[in-house]
Amino acid sequence: MDAGSHHGFAARLAAVASETEALLARLLDDAPLPGEPMRPKRLISAMRHAVLGGGKRLRPFLLVESAALFGASRAGALMAGTALECLHCYSLVHDDLPAMDNDDLRRGQPTVHKAFDEATAILAGDALLTLAFDIVARGDVHADANVRSALVLELARAAGLGGMAGGQMLDLAAEGRFEPKRMLSESEIVTLQAMKTGALIRFACRAGAILGKADDKARTAIDRYGAAIGQAFQIADDLLDVEGDAAALGKAAHKDAAAGKATLVAVLGVARTRARLDALVAEAEDALAPFGAKADTLRAAAHFIAERRS
Repeated sequence: MDAGSHHGFAARLAAVASETEALLARLLDDAPLPGEPMRPKRLISAMRHAVLGGGKRLRPFLLVESAALFGASRAGALMAGTALECLHCYSLVHDDLPAMDNDDLRRGQPTVHKAFDEATAILAGDALLTLAFDIVARGDVHADANVRSALVLELARAAGLGGMAGGQMLDLAAEGRFEPKRMLSESEIVTLQAMKTGALIRFACRAGAILGKADDKARTAIDRYGAAIGQAFQIADDLLDVEGDAAALGKAAHKDAAAGKATLVAVLGVARTRARLDALVAEAEDALAPFGAKADTLRAAAHFIAERRS
């Protein structure tokens, strides 16, 4: 990206992050919703610790910008993006637990189980996951109940057995948690990463098309873009784990190799993995060709994902 486009992209990313933060803070207050007797203060505090005060909010950003591409309401897209962020943050809370990745830091702060305790962290994750579907089912997201229903179905599939949760299980198996450890093939790693990390990023792009009631051709194009940047995000993350430092990342570095995690870096090496990352950015740009200049922000997002340092 040149300096001008980088500045414009950064401003748009920051605007969505700020709006998402404000929405999260409002949704996670102490006041119970109709039908809720009360909200336990410790649970709300843990949920707020998990979601507020950090993060690029890339997934909500992709959802908002994809929705804008198809003329959907920004307010509705922000609500849907906030639901997606709740679900993403739930996954981080659970991934950080001792039984999973056993991390002490997240976004430069103590992880939820360190700031509170393991039981509270589990419940905070459970509550954030449930809240995500509460939010995405609300009329604020879209007036058409069929659109909201489609979003609920897509989000459930992206998060569940054939998506993020299933990918996490494959990742744990690859570490030798349940069976003898073996080196995964390149195609097996690509599948694992498409489920564990790529599914929610792909959902963000697909959700924009659903909100905008895009036609099948446009949905296919944005889905192709989402799949490419989803894989690119995980590859960039794997490269950062090898080349980055904890201060920049806001979490521990160099853990993947130590844990024997299945990554393309381990199979292909750094140079070939970086070449794969460049090819995925080109694939993402090609997928956006039908949209012309209207998709420039999403093109910039692909470069941002590949070039990020944290």
